[in-house]
Amino acid sequence: MTNSQSPAPGLHIATIAHAGRIWDAYLEFDDDPHRPNVYRGRVRFDPADSTDFEDPKPRTTVIIIEESYEEAVAKARRFDERSLEGLLRSALPDGSAA
Repeated sequence: MTNSQSPAPGLHIATIAHAGRIWDAYLEFDDDPHRPNVYRGRVRFDPADSTDFEDPKPRTTVIIIEESYEEAVAKARRFDERSLEGLLRSALPDGSAA
């Protein structure tokens, strides 16, 4: 996005615990050249004890679609810990950190 409010590669929105690990959740934006004025976001999860062998990081599909950066961030920050844990479980490969 060319908007001056575009975030860095990910905006930290929460820290959660799942399966004995600590995970940081980040909001990432996905550019859509057909709809440049829409903010489309996904959540990326980075384990706090990450190793170089854990790539790619678990990500959701685009689950936030808003008309402003502020609305997209507010929606992402409204996810509670239980919702984020469910999103993380759905983004992890089968059998990984279950």
